[in-house]
Order: sequence, then C-alpha cells, then structure tokens
Amino acid sequence: MLKATDVRLSYGEQQILNGVSLDIPEGCFTALIGANGCGKTTLLNVLAHMLRPSAGSVQLAGKPLGQHSRRALAQQMALLPQRTTSPAGMSVRELVMQGRFPWQSWWRQWSEQDQQAIDRAIDLAGISSLLDRSLATLSGGQLQRCWIAMTLAQDTPVILLDEPTTFLDIAHQITLLELLVDLREQGKTIVAVLHDLNQAARYADHLVMMREGRLLAQGAPAKVFTRENLKAVFDLDAHIIIDPYSGDPLCVPQTSRSQPLAVREAM
Repeated sequence: MLKATDVRLSYGEQQILNGVSLDIPEGCFTALIGANGCGKTTLLNVLAHMLRPSAGSVQLAGKPLGQHSRRALAQQMALLPQRTTSPAGMSVRELVMQGRFPWQSWWRQWSEQDQQAIDRAIDLAGISSLLDRSLATLSGGQLQRCWIAMTLAQDTPVILLDEPTTFLDIAHQITLLELLVDLREQGKTIVAVLHDLNQAARYADHLVMMREGRLLAQGAPAKVFTRENLKAVFDLDAHIIIDPYSGDPLCVPQTSRSQPLAVREAM
C-alpha cells in the first residue's frame, strides 16, 4: 500500500535521507528505529507527504502521493506528529472532532458515521472524562492521548505516528501499543517511530532499522533485532534474550558492571 523508492532529502549540504527504499507491509505494524538524528522522523514525514523528497518517490496504492488530492490522502493516511500545537481555547471534544474534517464537504455535513467514529476514538483513547476540559489545562500525558484520539477519529487505513508514547507513563504506553496491535488485527497499517527498542521488538511485526539516513535492515524482529545490528546502529553492546512468555527478542545492555550470573554467585 505504501512504498518508497530511492528517496533522498537534504537540508542545505546535509543529507538526511540517502537512497531509502522500502515497502510498508499492508496490515502490519511497522516500527522505525535508530539512533537520534538518523532520519526516522524525516522518513515518516516524507511517507505522510509533509516533506517532499529531492529525489525518489513515494507511492500510495500504486500512485505517487502528488497525484492524490489532499482530501484523498487525508482519508487514507492519518499522521500523529512528534510535536503538536494545541489551539488556544479549544476543548478536548473540539480537538477530537477535527479528525473528521477530511470527510466533510459542502454536500456532506456531520453524519451518524462521523459521530460513531468520534465516540469510538474517545473510548479507545480513554479520554471520556476529559471531553469538556480545555486543552490548556491538561498534563502532557493527557494531551497526548487526546491527540491520539483525534488521529484515530480520522479512521484511515494507514496510521503514521511519530514517538506516540511521548509523555505517557509506562501503563499508558503499554495500553497504546496494545491498541495499535488491535488496530493492526482489524486490518489497519501502522507505522510508528519508537525509541524503546524492546517495545518495538515486542509489539511490531516489521522493523525498519536506520543508520545515518540509510536503511541498515528491515524485516521481522527475529531477523533485524540482533546483537550485530544494535552494535552497528547504536554502538550498543547488548545480549539478545528471548522472552519466555511471548517468545519475543529482548535486548539487555552489557555494561562495564555486567558479569555472568555464575561469577556473581561465586563472589
């Protein structure tokens, strides 16, 4: 459904994306991971048509993004950016309702379908108690959940999220990631920039690992989430273990204080 071919993008003389080609698997949860400044957010914004590459192309449903109207793109892809600006004086309810704007027109006003999408998004994000609050009165975590609700209200087949767990406590992080898995199981295509490596390996079924504007590896977590790749991308020495309950790979950083269990027990 979403495909990038030899995408390149520079800011002045600094090349941010350097020949990136990837297919986003339809109906999967894809996580973009990599060190700070490697181009993850830039790539996500190129996929969302928020940035135009200097070379290469991005296609949605077999057609270049530039050949889709803005309304058609907004009906196919929803983007939750890393940085959001809350309009002054707006309530939570009003913010979430903005997610339905791509479906509005002079001949199609507010409908029962719009209301159902809003109600479902509010329920999924768990913000029903906040609806009449001003955005200015919310904590960072509450506000993030409201923006997530607006994104879900758009009800698109593709959902792009840039660091969606920002400001959320660990319980809400897990709730959100499990929600994304549920949406994937309903047929949605999810693409998210994630910083927590273990969360990416556990919840995503397709990993894209980036290094200095290029793709180092992509594929199933078991294939991509390796000690060698973590060293190459993050300069991180880590052990890869398998979660005995889920079977997912987990990384355990190796530090100067790390010692094998047998050594510690002998001390």
